[in-house]
Amino acid sequence: MELKRVDLSGTPNMEVVSSVSTFKPGDEFPRHLHHGVEAGYVVQGTMVQLPGQAPTMMATGAPILNLRDAVHGGFKVLGPGNLILFTVHTVDKGKPLYDWVK
Repeated sequence: MELKRVDLSGTPNMEVVSSVSTFKPGDEFPRHLHHGVEAGYVVQGTMVQLPGQAPTMMATGAPILNLRDAVHGGFKVLGPGNLILFTVHTVDKGKPLYDWVK
């Protein structure tokens, strides 16, 4: 995962973090939350599976939006091919980008 952090102009306690994440078939991305808003899109889609649910397509071009402190993720990448996500987080400065949730 490649991260770029910048301060949010006019808001000294917030920062903007952009990233491109690549997940290979078999990779799992744990449930987590952010202390701010996450927005983005699916650059390259593929099939994923959430625990206890049927496989589903995370489609290329689909939007991503997760509100402050909303638990999300928890999927396994099934493939074929990699899942590539571009995300922008506007989050509280000084807090971890990811808080993992069991």
